[in-house]
Amino acid sequence: MNRRIKVLIIDDSALVRDVLGAALAKDPGIEVVGTATDPYDARNKIVELKPDVLTLDVEMPRMDGVEFLRKLMPQYPLPVIMVSSLTERGKQITLQALEAGALDFVTKPKADMARGLQLLVFELATKIKIASTANVAHWKHKRPPLASASAVTGAKALAESTEKVIAIGASTGGTEALREVLTKFPALAPGTVVVQHMPAGFTKMFADRLNELCEMEVKEAEDGDRILCGRVLIAPGGKHMRVVRSGGQYRVEVKAGELVNGHCPSVEVMMRSVAEHVGPNALGAMLTGMGRDGADAMKMMRDAGARCIAQDEATSVVFGMPKEAFERGGAERLVALPQIAAALMEMLKR
Repeated sequence: MNRRIKVLIIDDSALVRDVLGAALAKDPGIEVVGTATDPYDARNKIVELKPDVLTLDVEMPRMDGVEFLRKLMPQYPLPVIMVSSLTERGKQITLQALEAGALDFVTKPKADMARGLQLLVFELATKIKIASTANVAHWKHKRPPLASASAVTGAKALAESTEKVIAIGASTGGTEALREVLTKFPALAPGTVVVQHMPAGFTKMFADRLNELCEMEVKEAEDGDRILCGRVLIAPGGKHMRVVRSGGQYRVEVKAGELVNGHCPSVEVMMRSVAEHVGPNALGAMLTGMGRDGADAMKMMRDAGARCIAQDEATSVVFGMPKEAFERGGAERLVALPQIAAALMEMLKR
């Protein structure tokens, strides 16, 4: 970008506003155009200052971040990064905020405040730069889903075996993209493994939320879990998930490890194992996200006989991972987000 990214900081704490404002102002690519004490103050400053990106505290008096997003995004869609606490309530509100239009989040440090704040500011600056390239126009006039709008009731049927395995990777904007795809899967769709870039402590809550909305069972993966028809396994934050074959069964190995392509869990690690152990019985989908995590491994899946697709640019929040997967020959075609579930189900028939 030729000009600096204009950022508005919204936080009820004067200390946080000062610390974040001073730290972000040191970044040559970022201009902090203002701060706001709450969503009411922010509303006027958004119109006046025309920021490119907002940082928004999750928990604030008068109106929390989720309620603010539900009012803001359908009228004035902007890329928003949430600043979240690691409390259970903070995690819950953060996931609701992602459903309401927030792009991503950073977590406040719980210990070693000096080093923790340094890491938070570095992560926040990085995510602000990613957010400034994001496409959030689809939120215009959109009504965010209500908590119970598409909840599925009744027992979830699990078949004893699965011949096919679906592998899905996602990052920035992926929580909503995954909801769009997985809620369209039928109850007995093939066993599905998912890597969504997300820190530890959030993936279980994310999986539990999807489990309420989907016909399939959705759970945070545990080491040794079987991949079954009717089940979606979400890689836990901070751990890599690999697919292995044990006799006639597919299972997952879940273990801590070094960052791969800057991530743990990594799409690259998961899809590489799918290429090796599932081969032509696999299908792959690469959803919205920044960077190239998983692009080379999806090419390995394709070379092993798997069928793979990626989300198209028009419906991607960030057209990074899908673009790389397509350009490197991993994804055979680009598909609009609303059609990805149907495309995967159709490929099962061939």
